[in-house]
Amino acid sequence: MLTFGGVTAIMDNFIVSARKYRPQNFNTVVGQQHITTTLKNAIRNNQLAHAFLFCGPRGVGKTTCARILAKTINCTNQTPEGEACNTCNSCTSFDAGTSMNIHELDAASNNSVDDIRALVEQVRFAPQAGKYKVYIVDEVHMLSASAFNAFLKTLEEPPPYAIFILATTEKHKILPTILSRCQIFDFKRITNNDTVEHLQEIVDKESIKADKAALQVIAQKSEGCMRDSLSILDKIVSFTNGIVTYQNTLEHLNILDDDYYFKLLDSMQSQDLASAMLLFDEINRKGFEGDLVINGFAEFIRNLLVCKDPKSAALLEVVEGMQSKYIQAAEKSGVSFLVSALNILNESEINYKMARNKRLHVELTLIKLNFLQQAIELSVDNGQLVKKKRVDGPIAFKLKQVPSIQISAQATAVAAPESKLYIETPKPAAVITKPVVAEIKNTITEPIKPKTPIQLGGTKKGLLDSLRERYGEQYTIEEVKEAEVLNLEKLKSLWDAFAVTLEEQKKHSSFGTFKIARLSIENEIFFTISVGSITSQKFVEQERMSLLEHLQKGFNNRSISFEILVDASEQEEVPVHLRLNSRQKFERIAEQFPLVRELKDRLKMDIDY
Repeated sequence: MLTFGGVTAIMDNFIVSARKYRPQNFNTVVGQQHITTTLKNAIRNNQLAHAFLFCGPRGVGKTTCARILAKTINCTNQTPEGEACNTCNSCTSFDAGTSMNIHELDAASNNSVDDIRALVEQVRFAPQAGKYKVYIVDEVHMLSASAFNAFLKTLEEPPPYAIFILATTEKHKILPTILSRCQIFDFKRITNNDTVEHLQEIVDKESIKADKAALQVIAQKSEGCMRDSLSILDKIVSFTNGIVTYQNTLEHLNILDDDYYFKLLDSMQSQDLASAMLLFDEINRKGFEGDLVINGFAEFIRNLLVCKDPKSAALLEVVEGMQSKYIQAAEKSGVSFLVSALNILNESEINYKMARNKRLHVELTLIKLNFLQQAIELSVDNGQLVKKKRVDGPIAFKLKQVPSIQISAQATAVAAPESKLYIETPKPAAVITKPVVAEIKNTITEPIKPKTPIQLGGTKKGLLDSLRERYGEQYTIEEVKEAEVLNLEKLKSLWDAFAVTLEEQKKHSSFGTFKIARLSIENEIFFTISVGSITSQKFVEQERMSLLEHLQKGFNNRSISFEILVDASEQEEVPVHLRLNSRQKFERIAEQFPLVRELKDRLKMDIDY
């Protein structure tokens, strides 16, 4: 009671809706019928377990159901449906918070071994009034490992009058030994429809004017948590002075209206970048952060994608009256556009926190989405999606001259009685020196494989002659020289010719090394190069690729290779100062000049070797 200037005002204590309208029996619990029905049947049939574990998301009724269960099993006048009467001494004392048979422990702040031992000590005493003593341990996953172990024996074999109800939001953190001793009940998230119905009942009782669309937005924002939805409703009622509309709900919850997303989608499908940028500027000036825009637009695209298939239309969660608008927008959008847009938005949301210029980051995302439709159209050829070959990393390669199309002609003499021609790839004999790829594609529809017989119209005409008849007027067809094996005379000739090119390039050191090098043929395609020092070996190694290409071209044989050897008998003289380390160098100088050592000793210098 407060007195101001002789005027007395009586102020009632405000109770939040989450406490004021907390369910008092199983029938009023929202969205958990599978659990409440099981518990009522267990009470009626007298089949109560000694330990229960209630697990599920926050705000879905775990602690509420635990209290209702504790109240109901101690009720002296239960209804035939297994509910508490709410009129007996046990029920009234429970509602007033004075019952001695119910003990609640918050494991988040009482998680030590001593707290559990104190609880176990209380279990030894039987109830003075009533049938059961109920111990509710909330947030049980916060108990330490030693506290869990201290609780095991009592939880497994409690007295017949003791019942434990454990509640947690993180079932995976509880020890398996605890789980095996409890009857587990999994609570699910409350659906939006159930939340809206419950909120409607409350606003009707409180005489609050509320739009159904506003209640649907609150239900979506709470994400299946009834306590959150009631808290949001209390805030909006205070903010709007008892009138809850769709617009003030969006404003209070800092949610962007779907109309902005529809406008953004229209701008992107028409590739109107200026309109999209101006619309984002308007949204930004209203105080919406970039991450809210990206997240909201991603959810909007997700809803459009859901509308594309009638089977998944039930997953659409939008306010009443917007379903038809979403379906119309989904019909105008392709699946490839929606999936690609969702991928871009998801990547942008992940990288948003790392971006230094947040606004530019969002604008770049909008630019990508604006040209997304054009990119999709360019990737479609004749109604078929053209996939690009993706390369994960750089690939190193060497450019070398590739011979033209080689077709064996030697096999013309191998014509069998069935007039078949065998193609031998190791010995190429003919080459088309003018590109004929486009022409041959139209005539030869199957690739020529080695050792594959080819019918030539029933005649014994060779393949080379057939090519000359067909393409002789347009292209020059000539025979290719057969690959040669290594011989020392020609090898030295090509070697000297390459050495001359080095001299012309003014590589005198390399030229000198090539003049004194010794060549030795090991087999038909391999030879060795012997040099007198490691330095000479490096000079030859520098010219390896050019030399190898020169020799392969000279012998018309791509299989030729070589190895560079250093003669072991000839040791390269290394100067003395290169063989010594730093300490040895100082000692050598000090021997030659004793005053250097004397200077070091007098100045007490420490030399960093």
